[in-house]
Formats: sequence, structure tokens, C-alpha cells
Amino acid sequence: MTTSAPLILAFGDSLVAGYGLATADGFATQLEHRLSAGFPGTRVINAGVAGDTTADALRRLPWVLSRLEGRPDLAIVQLGPNDVLRQVPPSSTLANLGAILVEFGRCGVPVLLTTVAPPPLLAQRAGPYAGIHKALAKLHAATTWPFFPAGVLGHKDMVLADRVHPNAKAIAAVVSAMLPAIDCILDREAQTLSSETDENKEEPPYGKRQYKAEADCE
Repeated sequence: MTTSAPLILAFGDSLVAGYGLATADGFATQLEHRLSAGFPGTRVINAGVAGDTTADALRRLPWVLSRLEGRPDLAIVQLGPNDVLRQVPPSSTLANLGAILVEFGRCGVPVLLTTVAPPPLLAQRAGPYAGIHKALAKLHAATTWPFFPAGVLGHKDMVLADRVHPNAKAIAAVVSAMLPAIDCILDREAQTLSSETDENKEEPPYGKRQYKAEADCE
């Protein structure tokens, strides 16, 4: 953890990559803009690839990490829906996602592991995958958080023309809902660092942001 502006890695599938959106409207850019309002200089790296399964993401993770200028203060990991769509064996999803969390843990990077509730049409297909994210988060001391807040999935005004992927308005809602969880993790890690270095500060290293963390990030 640094005491300068946080560096966040957004790693995952099309929801992270910003499929069908202008760069300014994508998840990473909108999140960076919102975080920078409270702490200028924040960087959010877009390491999303549309269509990625957990296996695809695991294969490219070493390359992604090797190209970073420094250790991220947080990794937001969004993976799983493409495994469901392609009917990847749930055991493989569990193993791949677990390996990704192990690698981030080995690098000392805390993880916010996001989840996506399946639409009713895919509920039966997604059944065998239920609980994978939460089980792995508990095992690897990660935090889980729903990628989409209530009222976004299935809303006709929140999707692109393909009626599947979120539009800029939806991503803005995603970012707003996720900010407290991100804030909570960053503050927790900052306090841990402060305790380890025996430094007493009036404010956490990330400074006072405009949104107060109210999320349970345990």
C-alpha cells in the first residue's frame, strides 16, 4: 500500500473492458474520475477483455501484472458470466478464479471480487456456479460485492442496443454503488499499513474522500 494516490487494477471481462462504450464512459474511467474528486492523481487501469472466461483471465494475468509500474493498492476482479454462458465446468471456474486470487494474494494486493446475479432466463444454467465467488472470497480474504446495484439489471434504459451490455448510465450507477466498498477496503489497508509502520496520522493516507465508507468490507 502506498501513501500516495491509489492505483487500482480493474481486471475482468466486458463489464470492466467497457464493451460498446466510449473510453470516457467505461467502468475504469468513470471510477477514476469519481475517486479523483476526493484524491487527485488516482489511477484505475483498465485490464478488461470482452469475452474473457476465468481461464482466459488466468492465462493473461502474469502479463498484466508484469506491465504494471507498481503494485496496485486494490484489484477489482469481475469474472464468471462468460463461464456460465459457455458452460465451463464449475470445478474449472472454481480452480481458475481461486488461482487468480492466490496470485493477487502472493503479490500483496487486496481484491474486491464482484458478482453478477443471473437473469431469470439463465438462472437454471447458473445454478451450479452459485456460491463460488463467496466461498473463494472467504478462503482468500477477499471482499465480494455485486457489480450491478438493484434496479440496473433488466432496466431497458440501462443497456446498449444489444440489450445485454450496460450503457454509460448503468456504469455510472455501478460506480456510485461500489464506491463505499472501495473506500472501505482502501481505508482498511491504509490503517493496516499505518499500524505496521507505527505511524499516527489524522487522516488515512488516501485523504478524506467525499463519500464516507458505510459498506461492510469484511
